[in-house]
Amino acid sequence: MKLPVLKHLTQFIEDNDQDYLVETIEVLESLTEVPSLKDEELDVIGELISNMYGALEVHKMVREGMDKKEALNAFMKRVLGSIDK
Repeated sequence: MKLPVLKHLTQFIEDNDQDYLVETIEVLESLTEVPSLKDEELDVIGELISNMYGALEVHKMVREGMDKKEALNAFMKRVLGSIDK
């Protein structure tokens, strides 16, 4: 999970529509089923999907009234907390 990527994707959702990310996630998830992909390629796709789901979660928090910076920080704390366990 990369904070700069998360910020960029969150801004993209604000400027456009979250449906773009939802559809992109669907395409990337479909690509993971290609048998000839290497592990490194799957890792990259997985990281992209993870960041996109994170941006959708941050966007949801902002829609519910949380400040964007606060939502980003709260989400990253939650992610880092789950990694430490």
